[in-house]
Amino acid sequence: MPADPYFVDVAVRWSDMDAYGHVNNVAFVRLLEDARVYALRDWFGQDRDLIDDGLLVVRQEIDYLAPLTFDYRPARITMGCSRISGASFDIGYAVGRPEGDVTYAVAEVTLVAYDLQRSTPRRLTETERAQLCAIAGDPAPLRSRGTRAPR
Repeated sequence: MPADPYFVDVAVRWSDMDAYGHVNNVAFVRLLEDARVYALRDWFGQDRDLIDDGLLVVRQEIDYLAPLTFDYRPARITMGCSRISGASFDIGYAVGRPEGDVTYAVAEVTLVAYDLQRSTPRRLTETERAQLCAIAGDPAPLRSRGTRAPR
């Protein structure tokens, strides 16, 4: 994550819990998506962002580290750009609470810039690349990489 990590606080809903009493894996994807929508608007401006221009999720990976349950505190989603290529980039996430005492999950998503008119991927612009570089951070410490996130 960047030196001054970017974060979004996202409400955990009662309905996000499953029969086991913790936030369901599908609800985790929604939490990440909610945080990403706010982040992209903050990173790219209020007038138009990458979502408006076209952006596809092409890969998601989540390591669940501890059960996240409902309470009135939001989930704090800390995030940064961990890789940039010609048409795609990765965002790494850590899911915790504002107190920061537990990491419940780490995740990474690969996004592709997409031309909605032509229905095809497009290259990132120099402006987009510069903005992504400004929020650059380390890759998420995923098990598939042989790394472990702190709990």
